[in-house]
Amino acid sequence: MRSRRPAPPQDPLIRALVSAQLARPSRRSVLAGAGAVGLSAFLAACGTKGSGSKAQLTPAQDLSASVKELSWANWTLYLDVDDDGKTYPSLEEFTKRTGIKVGYSEDVDGNDTYYGKVQGQLSRGQNIGRDIITLTDWMAGRLIRQGWVQELDHAQLPHVDANMLENLKKVDFDPGRKHSVTWQTGYAGICWNKAKYPKGLRTVSDLWSPELKGRVTALDEMRDTMGLLMLDQGTDISSADWGDEQYETALDTLNRQVQSGQIRKVQGNAYKEDLISGDALAGIVWSGDITQLNFEHDDQWEFVIPEAGGTLWSDNLMVPMASQQLGNAQKLMDFYYEPEIAAQVAAYVNYICPVQGAQQAMEKIDPELMNNPLIFPTEADLKKAYVFRALTPGEESDYTDKFQTAIGA
Repeated sequence: MRSRRPAPPQDPLIRALVSAQLARPSRRSVLAGAGAVGLSAFLAACGTKGSGSKAQLTPAQDLSASVKELSWANWTLYLDVDDDGKTYPSLEEFTKRTGIKVGYSEDVDGNDTYYGKVQGQLSRGQNIGRDIITLTDWMAGRLIRQGWVQELDHAQLPHVDANMLENLKKVDFDPGRKHSVTWQTGYAGICWNKAKYPKGLRTVSDLWSPELKGRVTALDEMRDTMGLLMLDQGTDISSADWGDEQYETALDTLNRQVQSGQIRKVQGNAYKEDLISGDALAGIVWSGDITQLNFEHDDQWEFVIPEAGGTLWSDNLMVPMASQQLGNAQKLMDFYYEPEIAAQVAAYVNYICPVQGAQQAMEKIDPELMNNPLIFPTEADLKKAYVFRALTPGEESDYTDKFQTAIGA
């Protein structure tokens, strides 16, 4: 299988990166800052809209012993794919070993949009047709608080317990990792088409150049787009020393750029299609996506963390309360924490790998990826990686509504 992404970050580096994140709760990865780094909250949870008292739901009967099936909802370009683009080598290996057939779907285009599709069923304990869902820390924390996902049995997760990076085990949004397992982590930053915009970008403000009017894309993940805008305006988003005034200032900038047509579209993973078609020449993007696109399209784009800083996040695997495949789901989670399997995924996905030992395993898959900074973060990059501070439920509701209005959602 060809590799698509950089290898997973070195254990010491990732530890440095994640350890800097444990100071306080934060958003996507809840990596609240270790000082200026702003990473400590990589794993802290934030209050969110609709995060009231837990729903009184009970787990569905587990039929894993008799039904060897599993359905997994993930983001796009987030699992190793063979050259035919139709088969997933690691999933085929999992089925070969366990006999469990996996239905894999790229259902998640954004946390809020996916939540909007499934919240009604989840809140009533109804089956959404997916046994594993993959959501970012802050949204994972919301579902856990609402009581909509099942508790995991760590006796069935020996590789997870042995190989998960130590600091990823200690997340405030899910103490003890009772309900979630980290899938991948990564950055949000800026990119541009190197041939069509050779002058490049250094800051988020550079996206507002008249030469790029109508050719800029941005993410519909509020904490990433607003986080980069706020950082660009001098706000330490991991700090408790900001509030409505700083948010509104950044929101005004977003409004102006959307209304003027500078920003072509604010969207989820679909932004990649605009980059491929050339409709967008630059934008606020996710690191691993650009590595993947460069592999497929002759290295057309450059990704950087802006001078003022970028955001850091992680995504997590969880089992909805109505799933009848908890046992099978846990087998899959544990399978992907084997270093050799994790390295295989990292070679394609190119995000920061959460599995200890995967970097060493990468040597047999693609040695060139072992030192890729988007998988093995450099100290300089870590110092520029921030995460939103924890938001109160009121802030979460207010800020999200205003962001959705600004982007026309």
